[in-house]
Amino acid sequence: MKRNGTAPQKERLVTLDRKEQLRTKRGYWILRRGQDIIFSALALALLLPVMAIVALVVFLDDPHGSPIFSQVRCGRDGKLFKMYKFRSMYVDAEERLQELLQHNEMDGPAFKIKDDPRITRVGRFIRATSLDELPQLWNILKGDMSIVGPRPALPREVEMYDDLQKQRMYVTPGLTCYWQIQPKRNEISFDDWMALDLKYIQERSFLVDWKIIFKTVGAVLNREGE
Repeated sequence: MKRNGTAPQKERLVTLDRKEQLRTKRGYWILRRGQDIIFSALALALLLPVMAIVALVVFLDDPHGSPIFSQVRCGRDGKLFKMYKFRSMYVDAEERLQELLQHNEMDGPAFKIKDDPRITRVGRFIRATSLDELPQLWNILKGDMSIVGPRPALPREVEMYDDLQKQRMYVTPGLTCYWQIQPKRNEISFDDWMALDLKYIQERSFLVDWKIIFKTVGAVLNREGE
């Protein structure tokens, strides 16, 4: 497993005081929720034609399933919710996962391989351009997610977290965060990924959020996450 030399190392995982985090960030939480509602609603309205085209192309490429894929994820404090994405894999992707686990290129509980055979032709494009994430604007509008926050994990992954890693679930998961804007983010170790999430929880503010949002736009345009 390759490691990004600039990412935080395992020893930088910290213990957070959850009550203190909530107390000192209460006003920020309230205002950020209002911001999430306004911007997700506007984005959904403006991007509806784009989303309709993406849904049609996904269906034409593989008409064996819905163009929208939903998956149970863990939200704040472990609350389960359905996260929505444009389907980028064949309909039997979950069934084929077991045969691919031995090829996992990530350490820890997360699963990623570079040339995943379960991904469709259109799926590769919408993943590279992050178009597959657009339905999560609905999750943000509902309050399951925020624009910025740790990426929502699968329940099977959370079951393998240690106590330090579980701290990333103190906050609402997001569409993007520090990990999402790292060059070659899939080469970052799992511990470094968790450290980035805890770093965000400690530092979060409107200024930090907007810095991440602007850097996310640049990362998507440059396809830095590939």
